[in-house]
Amino acid sequence: MPMHQAEGENLRTRVGKYELGRILGEGSFAKVRFARNVETGQGVAVKIFNKSDVLQRNLFHQIEMEIFIMKLIKHPNIVQLYEVMASKSKIYFVLEYVAGGELYKKIKQRRRLKEDKARNYFQQLIQAIDFCHSRGIYHRDLKPENLLLDRNGTLKISDFGLSALVHQQRGDRILHSACGTPNYVAPEVAFHKGYNGAKADIWSCGIILFVMMAGYLPFDDSNLIHLYRKMQRAKLNFPPWFSPEVCSLISRILKPSPMHRITIPEILKDPWFMKDISIPKFQDETEVSLNDVYAILNESKELLVAEENKLNVPGPAQWNAFDLISLTNELSFSKFLGTEQVNRQETHFASRSPPSEIIRRMEETAKPLGFYFLRNNYKLKLQGSEAGRKGHVSVSAEVFEVAPDFYFVELKKCCGDSLEYQEFYDKFSKALKDIVWQNEVG
Repeated sequence: MPMHQAEGENLRTRVGKYELGRILGEGSFAKVRFARNVETGQGVAVKIFNKSDVLQRNLFHQIEMEIFIMKLIKHPNIVQLYEVMASKSKIYFVLEYVAGGELYKKIKQRRRLKEDKARNYFQQLIQAIDFCHSRGIYHRDLKPENLLLDRNGTLKISDFGLSALVHQQRGDRILHSACGTPNYVAPEVAFHKGYNGAKADIWSCGIILFVMMAGYLPFDDSNLIHLYRKMQRAKLNFPPWFSPEVCSLISRILKPSPMHRITIPEILKDPWFMKDISIPKFQDETEVSLNDVYAILNESKELLVAEENKLNVPGPAQWNAFDLISLTNELSFSKFLGTEQVNRQETHFASRSPPSEIIRRMEETAKPLGFYFLRNNYKLKLQGSEAGRKGHVSVSAEVFEVAPDFYFVELKKCCGDSLEYQEFYDKFSKALKDIVWQNEVG
């Protein structure tokens, strides 16, 4: 159905003691926003579910399970859940905000990571997964997009929405529901066989290690059947810069038969893995209560938080220095203009044009490219008029004020085929190059 232009009020939402800011990410079932605790000034990430969607899609048990799992695992390398809230229409997870962004983006920016850096991240990943497994928790969707980095280089595992607990396994300790992202799932998961959650997570960790050091996937194919056959054969072609020691470890991890796949205790004894390892110290919490969560999810009226919409002076949302620092490594305008090859799932550019002019130009540029748009003040949702190979290409755009007469524009691909999106993106960026501010950056 076509989208039409619509004007919206510039509202800032406050939920409980948190003032919600820009969108950090959007998934099939939830939206994640940056927020600030108005009492302490602390930045957090707030994951927001619409209760109507939860009920319609029968997701209540999945959300309850995610809360329980995140309360159960308190570890320095796992994103922490601070609290759960609910209003009459929404459920909120208040999470640790990890300012450095996804490991996936770091790999894309650097093309690949040096062996010592990859080893450091892999050590943190394995220690966190070992902790999860010791609590009977299996992530089941490990990939670089779900691994976040803070400014100190600490890796944090996020998104436990597809995780499983030991009690979900049958008597033979086998899981039977297929989850995860095709290129990172173990062969036994891909072929819908019963699988051991720990062994499946280990395979995903091996793929991540290869990707960090190579900059590309060990097994890849646009045809899923061909991809799964490559995984089943597990013929590894290592780049020449891989050391013999890391080749040996990856080969032991990426065994198609889980019976022959290395275990985490064996990884923890591997000489390559153990080099310069740092063991985190933390206080383990063994007692977990969900009484407060049950009360919130069951809509105990005294625990419902108020949603307050405050009308601001019309204008773009402000982006402070804290937000910009986290994007310093990404801020290259040659990338937006297409003079560098980049991952274009999320792109930024700066402009000194008035925000209304930026929005108008983006609307005018989108129309001849066959895109409808929905405008909400200084936000745009663009959608292709024709369905492609993976449905309609959809793009979100938002203008932020960095300083007086200086603005920052964030573009994100929401859905659709990546190649079709990049074709749109190339034409879109070239048409806007006269409003893009360029300086000695990049």
